Amino acid sequence: MRSLRFLPLVGAAALALAACTAGSTPAADSTASSDNATVPSREVVLNVYAAASLTETFEELESSFEAAYPDVDVRFNFAGSQDLVTQLGEGADVDVLATANESTMKKAADASQVDDQTLFASNSLTLITTPGNPAGITGLDSSLDGVKLVICAPEVPCGKLTKTLTEQLGVTLHPVSEEQAVTDVRGKVSSGQADAGIVYKSDALAEGDAVDTVEIQGADEAVNKYPIALVSTSTKKDYGQKWIDLVLSEEGQALLSEAGFTPAVK
Repeated sequence: MRSLRFLPLVGAAALALAACTAGSTPAADSTASSDNATVPSREVVLNVYAAASLTETFEELESSFEAAYPDVDVRFNFAGSQDLVTQLGEGADVDVLATANESTMKKAADASQVDDQTLFASNSLTLITTPGNPAGITGLDSSLDGVKLVICAPEVPCGKLTKTLTEQLGVTLHPVSEEQAVTDVRGKVSSGQADAGIVYKSDALAEGDAVDTVEIQGADEAVNKYPIALVSTSTKKDYGQKWIDLVLSEEGQALLSEAGFTPAVK
């Protein structure tokens, strides 16, 4: 009988313990919620599709933009301009488009895929070689005979500009490969897979000591102008315009100049 009377006491103690445990859970959750509240939540994703040659500059601008707009997460797709326009036409989620020449942007404009364009920079070409220039390359001349030269494919803005420049100079090139993005050209030279490559001046500067630069006579006569535009179907045009404004700002133009571009805004 004594043991039977003890059972309700045990049950009551267990219930009391359970009640205490249940009551403590919200407090723990409250602490976790409070901790999480200190981490900024980025609720808006701004998709910026930009020419590969803009990689370093745009990534620097990202920090300034996200500091000014902590609820926005800027996400980039850097590639050959022609690939970006193709992806846009295939339904990619894009808010801002920046290409490395006007003719590529015109394709998007002709398809009513972008709003008004603004020119924000220009770029010209140069030769890069492996460090020390062991092949002794002096320019777009006979010094390129027998060397592994890589250039951009003709459908790529830097390739189209290369074609324009060589035609103006009356030079015929014999590259071992034609790449779909200027960053691929510079990568093959800096890694030693090629002896030389034709890239934008900004790309040569971005590679630093990984390459040597050889000036191309007359290169400034052939220039690519970079346009930027809001994508017509974007639902975040307010933030997209703020990104464009940053690119056009004094800060944006200064970074472009430091990177080897000729800024378009004075």
